[in-house]
Amino acid sequence: MKYDFIQAHCLAKRGAEEDYKQEWDAIRYAIRGKMFALVCNDGEGTPIISVKHEPEHGIELREKYPDIVPGYYLNKMHWSSVFLNGNVPEEVLKQMLDNSHELVFSSLSKKIQNEILNS
Repeated sequence: MKYDFIQAHCLAKRGAEEDYKQEWDAIRYAIRGKMFALVCNDGEGTPIISVKHEPEHGIELREKYPDIVPGYYLNKMHWSSVFLNGNVPEEVLKQMLDNSHELVFSSLSKKIQNEILNS
């Protein structure tokens, strides 16, 4: 896989956890069960990672990079998938992961956020 930093980058985030969803054949990165990244294969067997984003940001990314497409098997307005054999710059993917994590983290209750920050 071209983007070999994904696991370490995701797990370095506050409260991030990794699990394997056998029924999806996918690795999921989440905060308290709320997913912010999903690594799997699309219907053609191409490795992808899907990340959450603000709708307008997703449109901008998909217009700029052909290897970023609407989220595979996810809400296409709020998720995009990146082909892991594509040509999206590493820094762009890292920023997408950072933004996705922050969106999910900020959606948690203040109590849960504080528990994570103080652990």
